[in-house]
Formats: sequence, structure tokens, C-alpha cells
Amino acid sequence: MTRTWLAVALALALAGCASWTVWPFARPSAAALARADRLAGEGDYPAAVAAYAAFLAAHGDDAEAPRVRASRDSLAALLANREEMARLRRELAKLREDLARREGDLAKLRQEAERTRQEAERLRTDLERLKQIDLRLERRGKK
Repeated sequence: MTRTWLAVALALALAGCASWTVWPFARPSAAALARADRLAGEGDYPAAVAAYAAFLAAHGDDAEAPRVRASRDSLAALLANREEMARLRRELAKLREDLARREGDLAKLRQEAERTRQEAERLRTDLERLKQIDLRLERRGKK
């Protein structure tokens, strides 16, 4: 019975190993693919996209080509999104600066409007006082 279990375990182990890539460079394209995957894993996405594109140009019919296309397209989209985020951040900073400038202009205009209102009030008061003086002078002249 022990031999049977040993034979079953050995068969399962060998069957599982047959599906593994024992040596990553068994296929000529494996080195290029391993390099591209390593670059992606390290976060060097522009170089990884270029490496994936080079892999597809040289080995477009490889069994790994669909995965490589998906990886390349995903990384290219990620890079495009990062660039878009950077552009939007620059635009946001510019808009914030513009808003701060306009808020400063608004504060100045409000101060000027308050000063103008106070001046108008002072002139109204002066006009009322002059009207009162004029009425008094007219009354004196009629008497």
C-alpha cells in the first residue's frame, strides 16, 4: 500500500512539474519576457512598455503574446493616467493661483466700494447741512 501511495505522489509531483517552466530561458523569447516582467515589477513602467512592445514585435506569435499585450496596454493606460493626473494637478494649481488673485481683487474692490459709500454718505450729510443753511438764509432775507 505504501508503494501505491508513493507512486501516486510521485505521479502527481511529476505531472505538476511538467506544467512548470523549469528553466525560464527554455524558450528564446523567455529572456525578453522575463526582462519586461522584471521592469514592470520594479515599477519602471515606461521601460516595461517598451520591452513588452519589443517582445511583441519579435515574438508576436508566442503563447504569452495575449498576456504581454494586456500587460503592455495596462501599463500604457497607467502611464497615460499618471500624465493626465499630473496635467490636472498643474491646471488645478494654476486655477488656485488665479482664484487667490481674484479674491485679492475682490477684497480691494469691496474696500473701494465701502470707501465710496462712506464718501457718498459724507456728501449727503454736507448737502443736507447746506440746504439747511440755504433755507435759513432765505428766511432771514424774507423778514
